[in-house]
Amino acid sequence: MRQFDSIRSCLIIIMGLAAVLPAAGCGTKKKPALTIEQRLKNAEKEKTPDRQAAALLKIARAQFAKNDESGAKQTAAKALEKLKGEGDANLFAPRLVEIAGFLAEIGDRKPAREALGQACGLADTIEDPVRKAKLFADAGAFYKANTDSAQAKETLKKAADAAASVEERFRAEAWAAVALGYTRSGLADAASDVVDKLLEAAKTLEEPRAKAQALSAAAEVQAQTGKKKDAEKLLTDAEASAKSVERAESRAYALLSVARATSANGDNKKALALLKEADKAADKVPEPTSQKTIVDQVRATMADVEKKLKK
Repeated sequence: MRQFDSIRSCLIIIMGLAAVLPAAGCGTKKKPALTIEQRLKNAEKEKTPDRQAAALLKIARAQFAKNDESGAKQTAAKALEKLKGEGDANLFAPRLVEIAGFLAEIGDRKPAREALGQACGLADTIEDPVRKAKLFADAGAFYKANTDSAQAKETLKKAADAAASVEERFRAEAWAAVALGYTRSGLADAASDVVDKLLEAAKTLEEPRAKAQALSAAAEVQAQTGKKKDAEKLLTDAEASAKSVERAESRAYALLSVARATSANGDNKKALALLKEADKAADKVPEPTSQKTIVDQVRATMADVEKKLKK
């Protein structure tokens, strides 16, 4: 009887476990996607204004992707409102530029100008000249996207002034940001001095990712100004540098830069091949958040290049 009681006890335990554990092979059910209302409430729960603004901007992008233009504008306005108080310029200014870029993209020009004006005011207070150059360069590009050419030129001039004050070892990074600001503003013709300074700074670079990105930025300017042969020479060196990068994440970013410049120079077939290499490198990035960031950038660029090839 003791053996029977022991077996019965085991069966009771097994049946109890079966009641709480999922059946083998069935897996777990996916959680239902959050509604926009739920996501908005979660955004409000973020601990700092810049993080609240970032979460709201992400929601606005999702709304716009689903053709809810009115909702996207309202949510972006809420994101902008979060950054109107006092805060760290190093955190607030980049977020304001992101919001401005989105607002310019969806044609909401007045709040886009407001966000850019606030961002540039904060950028003036930032001490790090590399960060300042990048912020002004991005802001200049978005001023142009917002059809404000005069303000774009003025802001890009501020970016160049900031880059000129950067110490030598970081100078190429700053000039590359300025060069890309000019190309994305469609003002590459005004950037010949920037390219000269960028190429001069690139000569001192030993780190291959930095060199690839600097040469790619210079190539984009040359491509936009019709100097395709000059761009091709720069891209040959940029590609060699990118392919010599060993660390997966850095290799992916380097190849992405070369691919974008190659596409700008009109060789979309080559650009797509480079993006496929970048995608392979991105898949090997071990840290999940970092991996998602670079994978998203590579695949978004890949989709754009594929569209160009179909035309």
